Amino acid sequence: MTTKHQRVAWVTGGAQGIGRAISEALVDEGVRVCVVDRDREAGEEMLEELGSPETMAFWEVDVSDEKSVAGAMDQTIERFGRLDVLVNNAGVAQPHSGPIESLSLEDWNRWLDTNLTGAFLCAKHAVPHLRCTSGSIVNMASTRAYQSEANSEAYAASKGGLVALTHAMAMSLGPEIRVNSVSPGWIEVSEWKKRSERERPQLRPEDHAQHPVGRVGKPEDVAELVVFLTGPRAEFITGQDFVIDGGMTRKMIYED
Repeated sequence: MTTKHQRVAWVTGGAQGIGRAISEALVDEGVRVCVVDRDREAGEEMLEELGSPETMAFWEVDVSDEKSVAGAMDQTIERFGRLDVLVNNAGVAQPHSGPIESLSLEDWNRWLDTNLTGAFLCAKHAVPHLRCTSGSIVNMASTRAYQSEANSEAYAASKGGLVALTHAMAMSLGPEIRVNSVSPGWIEVSEWKKRSERERPQLRPEDHAQHPVGRVGKPEDVAELVVFLTGPRAEFITGQDFVIDGGMTRKMIYED
C-alpha cells in the first residue's frame, strides 16, 4: 500500500464539472493530482480554493495538441517523479452537432480530436510512466455510446470510440496497466462550474422521474466510481465499461 500523498494522478478536463469532482475525490483519498485543463481561469480558481503545492498542480493543456500533452507530462514527472493514474475526462460536452448533411468536417474533427484523439495522446505519453507504477487508466465515455438522440453523430461516435479504445488498450497494456471506462448518464454539473458561470438551472420533477433511483446524477457519483476503479480494490478489473446512470438506460420510454 502506498503512503499518503504518494500516488500521482492526471485528470484531464479536471477543473470543472465531473473532472473537478474527480480531482477533489482523489485528493481526499491522498492522491496528488495534476489538474489538466485548457481553461486557465477555472484551473487557477480551483487551486486557490482547494490546492497546495504538495497535493495539486495545474497544467494548461489542449489534449488534442501532442506537444502540449507531452510538455505537461514532462512537467509532471519533473515535479512529482511518477504517475499512477490517468483519467481521460476532457471532452466537448455538447452532444448535438446538427443534421449530418450540414455537419462540417471541421466540426466533426473538433469532437473527435478532443474526445477520442485526446485520450489516445494522453495515454501514449502516460503509458511509459504508468508501467513503472502498475498504474491505471479511466476513460470517460457516455451512455450515448449505447443510445442516441437525433443529430448527435459526432459526439456518439467519439464516445463509442472511447469504449472500444478502452478494451483495446486493456489487452495491449496488461498486466502492468489496467484500463477501464465510465459511461455517465444524466449528470447535473452546473454547481461545479467556476464562479463566473455558477448559475444552476432548475431541474423538473419529471427529470428526476426518468431515473429508477429517483434523481438525476451528481458529479460526486461519478467521482466515487473513478476513485474505486483507480484504487487497489479494483486490481482484478480491466477492459470494462461501467454505466452510471441511475438506471435510466434500462427504463422503457415511449413517445406520447
